[in-house]
Amino acid sequence: MTMRIAHFPAALLMVIAAVCAAAADDGAAALCEEAEERYVEMFGHPSADEEGVTIVKMYKYNFCPAQLTVPVGTTVRWVNVDKRTSHSVLLADAGIPESDRLFPEESFEFNFLAAGAQNYVCVPHQETQNMIGMITVGD
Repeated sequence: MTMRIAHFPAALLMVIAAVCAAAADDGAAALCEEAEERYVEMFGHPSADEEGVTIVKMYKYNFCPAQLTVPVGTTVRWVNVDKRTSHSVLLADAGIPESDRLFPEESFEFNFLAAGAQNYVCVPHQETQNMIGMITVGD
């Protein structure tokens, strides 16, 4: 006998969706923990110890963190902590060209001077790997 989704109560479907979302969040958190470990291996200190910048790590076709909120005037530095893969950063709404390809240990910085939401992508991996991030800049 085949059960169709329409036969499940709406509350059960919401619980299933919440469990799937939590599992995805746990996976992203674990991946970002690995990215931070790679950062420490490469640079000898936690990314939070960097002064004057907020760090976004690029690791295994993900941005860590994928969503970030910062105040106006913040400089964000994207750092490739992968072992062999290059990435780029494109902030299309900011009207700046795509960064050069960033190889392991290389970085790109941008200073956010206006409030608002800014989507960004790794151009070579946005469609095949869904490597997309978002920064919300507040007043």
